[in-house]
Amino acid sequence: MKLTKQTLLVALLALMLGACGTPATTRFYTLANPVKAPVIALSTANSIAIEVLPINVPERLKRPQLVVSMQGSTQLKILEQDRWSSSFNDELRDAMASGIASQLGATDVSRGGRVANQSVYRIAVALRQFDALPGDKVQANFGWTVTRLANSTGPGIEGSLACQASTSQAVGNSMDDIAKGVRAAVEEIVQAISANIRSLSNGEVGACLN
Repeated sequence: MKLTKQTLLVALLALMLGACGTPATTRFYTLANPVKAPVIALSTANSIAIEVLPINVPERLKRPQLVVSMQGSTQLKILEQDRWSSSFNDELRDAMASGIASQLGATDVSRGGRVANQSVYRIAVALRQFDALPGDKVQANFGWTVTRLANSTGPGIEGSLACQASTSQAVGNSMDDIAKGVRAAVEEIVQAISANIRSLSNGEVGACLN
């Protein structure tokens, strides 16, 4: 009987240790949206290309882990089990490049060559302020510059346009809610940048909408 009790104890300890050693499940999120038809595509005659430069983000956000603020505190929480599918700055660039291209019916040459007879608009974006507060909101401030490259061969006016905008999205407590809030914030900025490029491409003096 004593041997049996010892055997059961050893087996129980082994099960407990095994449970403790089980790795936590990692959840991955993305800012990418399903492909959509352009909202207001430019005409074929005014087809353009866009080049989105790497997004400038605060150093604390240059990581795949979601970073959230703590309620009523100056502390930040880096979530090891809740991650973007790539570094946050890369997620932002991919989402903005694909979003702007979709809005305008434009060619994205951020990682490839350009097509002949196209105006090329270079887009530089900086995330100046960002807070994600579960159960409250995601708020961010973006600044960007849109520049029509001097060697562009298509229609449009020369020059640059510098703008900035703040956005705030109400979110729930889950990390999925946070990810959706960030996506909604990015979509808002994508629409503003697209409007700037559309104005410049149509030969109009661009204006910041925010």
